[in-house]
Amino acid sequence: MTIVMCLYDAVHYICDKSFGIIISEQNKRNKQPTAVTQIKRRNEMSNTVVSIDNLVKRYGENVAVDHFSLNIEEGEILGLLGPNGSGKTTTINCLLSLLTFDKGDIKIWGKEMSPDAYDIKSQIGVVMQNVAVIDTLNVYENVDFFCGLYIKDKATRKQYVEEALEFTGLTEFKKQKPKKLSGGLLRRLNIACGIAHKPKLVIFDEPTVAVDPQSRNAILEGIKKMNKAGATIIYTSHYMEEVEELCSRVVIMDHGKNIANGTTNELKSSLISREKIRIGLPDKSPEILAGLKEINHVYKVKEDGDDVVIKCDGGEHNLVHVLSYLTDNNVPFGRVTTELPTLNDVFLEITGKELRD
Repeated sequence: MTIVMCLYDAVHYICDKSFGIIISEQNKRNKQPTAVTQIKRRNEMSNTVVSIDNLVKRYGENVAVDHFSLNIEEGEILGLLGPNGSGKTTTINCLLSLLTFDKGDIKIWGKEMSPDAYDIKSQIGVVMQNVAVIDTLNVYENVDFFCGLYIKDKATRKQYVEEALEFTGLTEFKKQKPKKLSGGLLRRLNIACGIAHKPKLVIFDEPTVAVDPQSRNAILEGIKKMNKAGATIIYTSHYMEEVEELCSRVVIMDHGKNIANGTTNELKSSLISREKIRIGLPDKSPEILAGLKEINHVYKVKEDGDDVVIKCDGGEHNLVHVLSYLTDNNVPFGRVTTELPTLNDVFLEITGKELRD
């Protein structure tokens, strides 16, 4: 199955090197740019890498992607989130022209994306959740095979393969077969195969699933280095802490639609609850709870076992005000914790679901 997947991917990602724009001979002589040239220049000036406009994809009566629009700028690490069935994978497959779609436009670097746009595809790296390597080849041979789909010059390819192995920490394992690698090393091999040709746009789909903490950290640091070197990244994950650490912007999909778009701080600031205070409170009399509700910026007080959870809609020094109220009224209290909103809180409020649903 792995070999079939690899060869399938190879069919779609084999490339020629015919990147460029068409200018007529007359326009070359007169030095007058065509409309195509002018559009390309505008796109270059805007630094837009991916432009998806009003994308619709249906499977019979089911609308998998529903008028979805998104721009990704050069140098971004975009986190694409959504519950299972939200349309993320379908959108990515449409972006790569692995699926046809019913309506909309997709452009990459200002050029229309199509199944035979090999000049564009040669600049894209894809690291999918399912590891796709060839079991009969060793680590070096796997990376060399996938790099060879794009880089034909042997000397250049050798350099790129060695750099990819060093980048992913696989140099000492280059003679081993995939079956001999740990789960974390296998994930790194998957990444090396996807990035060896030095793509400008890289799509990572859950690259840290089921890996140990050390390998996860190595993968995340590697993605940061790629981005600093100039690569634009699309990153999907079920681990919110990874998205918060990596991504300069986050898009949340649900039912095929773009329902939230912004930096993590912008998304968090959109929540009603800006701070959650949890206090161990033996005395939960109606009078005390009512007094807590009267504190400025407190909008909800809820009993939770031995604790009381107090939600605030903004303001500063909320914890100080709550503790002052309890102290002034001689109300004993125990352990106190305070939490600021997380990306998971944003996700739950917007979609009403856990990410793994």
